[in-house]
Amino acid sequence: MPSIFDQDLPRTEANHAALSPLSFIERAAEVYPGRPAVVHGSLRRSWSELFTRCRQLASALQRSGIGKGDTVAVMLPNTPPMVEAHFGIPVTGAVLNALNTRLDAETIAFMLDHGEAKVLIVDPEFAAVMKKALALRKATTPLLVIDVQDAQYTGPVERLGSIFYDEFVAGGDASFEWRLPADEWDAIALNYTSGTTGNPKGVVYHHRGAAINAISNILEWDLPKHPVYLWTLPMFHCNGWCFPWTVAARAGVNVCLRKVEAGAILNAIRDHGVTHYCGAPIVHGMLVNAPDEMKAGLPRGVKAMVAGAAPPASMIEGMERLGFDLIHVYGLTETYGPATVCAKDEAWGELDIGERARLNARQGVRYHLQRDARVINPETMRPVPQDGETMGEIMFRGNITMKGYLKNPKATEETFAGGWFHTGDLAVMYPDGYIKIKDRSKDVIISGGENISSIEVEDVLYRHPDVLAAAVVAKPDERWGETPCAFVELKSGATTTAADIVAHCKKHLAGFKVPKAVVFGELPKTATGKIQKFELRKQAGSAAAIDV
Repeated sequence: MPSIFDQDLPRTEANHAALSPLSFIERAAEVYPGRPAVVHGSLRRSWSELFTRCRQLASALQRSGIGKGDTVAVMLPNTPPMVEAHFGIPVTGAVLNALNTRLDAETIAFMLDHGEAKVLIVDPEFAAVMKKALALRKATTPLLVIDVQDAQYTGPVERLGSIFYDEFVAGGDASFEWRLPADEWDAIALNYTSGTTGNPKGVVYHHRGAAINAISNILEWDLPKHPVYLWTLPMFHCNGWCFPWTVAARAGVNVCLRKVEAGAILNAIRDHGVTHYCGAPIVHGMLVNAPDEMKAGLPRGVKAMVAGAAPPASMIEGMERLGFDLIHVYGLTETYGPATVCAKDEAWGELDIGERARLNARQGVRYHLQRDARVINPETMRPVPQDGETMGEIMFRGNITMKGYLKNPKATEETFAGGWFHTGDLAVMYPDGYIKIKDRSKDVIISGGENISSIEVEDVLYRHPDVLAAAVVAKPDERWGETPCAFVELKSGATTTAADIVAHCKKHLAGFKVPKAVVFGELPKTATGKIQKFELRKQAGSAAAIDV
C-alpha cells in the first residue's frame, strides 16, 4: 500500500527535473552574461557569447539530421570548439564522442564505426591521421566531416570536409531552445578505454553522472565562483574529468591550450591569473623541473590536481616550492575520471616530507557524491579488513559510474557483478579508511595519464618474425610515471636489435605505447610455461632506456 506521503503528490515539471550539466551553462549565461568564459590566444568570449555559439551549434546539428541517440565524434585539442562540443552536441539529444588525439588511425577507425558516428569535427592538426582513419572505416553510412580553423595553429592544413566549423555554427539559430533531457539516464558522452585486450571498450556516460561528478569536483576542491581554469588536462580524457561542466557551474574561465608545454603553461598562469589546473604527473613534473627563470613571477596558491601514478616526495616538494597546492585523485574512464580523493588532514602539514608523500600517495576516500568506494574480496564480495595489508579489489557503486559498455552486455554484466563496479585494481584499505593501490590485476601501464595494455603491446611483439616469447611490464619513469618495458626472447640464430623491435612496434602502435626499453634474454617461466611477470618487474627498473 502506498505511503501517505506518496498519495496525491504527483511528480510534475513543477517539482522535478532531470539532472544534467547542460543546465550549468544556461545559468552562467543568465546570471553572469558578461563575465569571461573562454580565453584562447587573442580570442575572448563571455558566457553569453559562448552560450549563443553552443545554441547555434546545436541548431546546425539538428538541421543536419542529428538527434537523440546519434553520435557526434570530435578530434580536437583543448580549444574553444572542444568546450562548445560539451554543450552544443548533447543538448540535441546526441552523444559526444571525444576521440583520443594520440591514437593511431586503425584504432580511430574502429571507434568511428563502433560508435556509429554521423558527424565528425576535426582540428587541422589531426587531419593526416584522420584521413587515414576515414579510409580504414568499414561502415558505409555517410559521415558529415567538419573542418576547424584555428589562428593558433601554424602547421599544414588539409581539408577533409565540405564545410568549416565557424561557417557551420553561423548557420545555426542563436535562439535554439535549450531543452534538458527528460530522462537523466540518457547518454551524454561516449569515451573509449585504452587499457583493454583487443578492441577498446566504449564507456557510456549519463547526464546524471556527468552533473554529479561535475558538482563533486566543486566540493572536493572548494572551488569558488569564477575560477580561472587552465586546460592542461585533455578534454578527450573522461571529458576532461567533467571539468567543462564544472567550470560552467561556477561561471569560471576556460583558458584553452593547444600544446602542453612548460613555457606555455607557466606563461598562461602568469598572464591570465590561473587558479586551478589538472593533469597527469608528467604535467606537474614538467613545471617543477622547468628552468628557474621560466618560473619567475608565478602567483602563489595555484591549485593543482594530479591523477595517475602517485605523486612522489620530489614532486610534492617541488610543487610546494612553486607555491602550488597539490591534491591527488583516482578514478577510471568508467567513473567519469576522479571518483576518490586523497583528502588532506590538517595534521599532515606538521609531518616531514617523506611521511606526507606516503600519505598523499594513497588513492584516498570516495568523492562527495559517489555512493561508495571499497576494497572488496572479489571471491566473497565482502570488504577486506582495514589493516593496510589485506589485498582486495577496488570497487565503486553509485551515480559516478558509467551506464555500461556500448554493444558489450557480457563485459557490462561482468564488471557490475554483485552490484559493484569492479576496477581490476588491487589495493589495501588503511585503518583511517583510505585506499592504496598495490598492483594492477590486468597489468595496465599508466604512462603520462594514458592507460596502456601490456597484452596489446605483447601481441604486436609476437608478430615480429624473430620473437619467440615476449612480456611487457611497467618501468618506473621520472617524467611519464611509467613506460612500457619489453622483455624479448629471440628465436635461435636471430640477430634482431632493440632498434628493430622499436621500429616494428612503431608500425602498429600509437607512440606512447611503444616500449621505451627492450631487454633480450630467456624469460623466467613457471613449470607450466607461464611467464613470471613479477620477476620481470624487479628487473625493469634497471633496464636501460632507449631513444624511441
